[in-house]
Amino acid sequence: MTSIFVWITVCLAAGAVSFAAGFFARKLYAERLIRTAESKAREILVKAKRESEETLKRAEKEGKQYLFKVQGEFDAKIAQTRRDLENREKVLSHKEQTIDQKLDLIGKKEKEALYQLQEAGEREKKVFEREKELEALFSEERKILQKISGLNAEEAKKELLKRMEIDIRSDAGRLIREVEDEARELADQRAKKILSLAMQRCAAAHAIESTVTVVPLPSEEMKGRLIGKDGRNIRSFETLTGVDLIIDETPGAVVLSSFDGLRRETAKLSLEELMKDGRIHPARIEEVTQKMKRQIEGLLKEEGEKAALEVGITNVHPEIIKLLGRLKYRASYGQNVLAHSLETAYLLNVIAGEMGLDPVLARRAGLLHDIGKAVSHEVEGPHALIGGELARRYGEHPDVIHAIEAHHEDIEMQSIWPMLVWAADAVSAARPGARRESLENYLKRLSQLEEIADTHPGVEKSYAIQAGREIRVMVRPDRVPEEAMPALAREIAKKIEGALQYPGQVKVVVIRETRVEGLAK
Repeated sequence: MTSIFVWITVCLAAGAVSFAAGFFARKLYAERLIRTAESKAREILVKAKRESEETLKRAEKEGKQYLFKVQGEFDAKIAQTRRDLENREKVLSHKEQTIDQKLDLIGKKEKEALYQLQEAGEREKKVFEREKELEALFSEERKILQKISGLNAEEAKKELLKRMEIDIRSDAGRLIREVEDEARELADQRAKKILSLAMQRCAAAHAIESTVTVVPLPSEEMKGRLIGKDGRNIRSFETLTGVDLIIDETPGAVVLSSFDGLRRETAKLSLEELMKDGRIHPARIEEVTQKMKRQIEGLLKEEGEKAALEVGITNVHPEIIKLLGRLKYRASYGQNVLAHSLETAYLLNVIAGEMGLDPVLARRAGLLHDIGKAVSHEVEGPHALIGGELARRYGEHPDVIHAIEAHHEDIEMQSIWPMLVWAADAVSAARPGARRESLENYLKRLSQLEEIADTHPGVEKSYAIQAGREIRVMVRPDRVPEEAMPALAREIAKKIEGALQYPGQVKVVVIRETRVEGLAK
């Protein structure tokens, strides 16, 4: 029991000692922390004080700089305002001086005007006095003239009027000639302007046609089937269609050749149908050919209706529609006739609009002007007269009929419509690329142009250029004087007009060159 008590006492003493030691240790640690915190606080205070002083100095410096800048800007504005005021003052001063000068000038002009009015009044008095004197002189002169001539006042008046009438008629004739020349020049300029506007606004594509059509084949074996045994198939095809079927070494294609575009189109459709069907023999060829001929009638109607719709004309007879469709398969010098007719209609539409005429009537005349070419190979006579008769038969407007009949001067032109159709037809045919002519005819025309020019005396050499649209004539300066050049150009142009036929115009240029040589020794 005693040992337990001792043990407990010892434990309590040890706990008290350890508690006391821990208490003193914590106290020392707390005091160390307090000293450390106080040291850091003093450092922070010092640093904050130093930063606040630097901030104050920097702010003071920036404030001074800003104040200096503001003061400088203010001074600059004051100086600019002062300069502006000085400039305005100078301007106002100058205006005041100008106004003063103008006032002085106005005063001087007023004085001059008053002086001139006074002089005019005096002159008017003098003129009035001179008129009285002249009247007296004229009266005396009339009396003397009556005595000398033996004519009284009435007879003298009639003689004077007669002479004045002669002079007035002479002046009137001269004035009429001048007015006619001016009107002719203005009309020529106006016509050129209208045609140029029409050509610019009608940018049609080239419409050159070919005389052959290439038909692709599904295989090379098809060539033998088209020829047939002993050539029976090809002979039957050519006989029924009227078209030459050319089978050569061209891979994958055959050629249909004919000047008749309608026959060529019928043959093309028949050939395509035969190759699609696969049965190729004379009986089948005849059957398909007859079928395509019936089918082509519907195509002609569609093409005619399409052309009429394109130019915006209505109430066209069904037979005229079919004839328009036939024109798609006709060509003139390589130019597709339907495309040419459409282009002529467009040109006439612009020309009529510029001249204040009926554009619908103009388009109708332009579209139908070559309708006679659809049957000209079946009927004898000029296509213009044939077309006029067809238009009359199918109830077209009288102006349209006359425009068709007279546009190539087969009959006399009695209105403006055939003249306009003739002009639009020439523009459409003469534009570059519209028509094709053979090399032989082309070279022949160039040679004829040069021969016509070379036959004139004094011509040294002539050159046809620009595809025959211009001929340049070189003359000898010792044989052709300068004043004779216009007459020579007119004479050559007239001979060309009488000897050749050509679309458009041929420009004649006469060139005379004088050379003077000197020799330095």
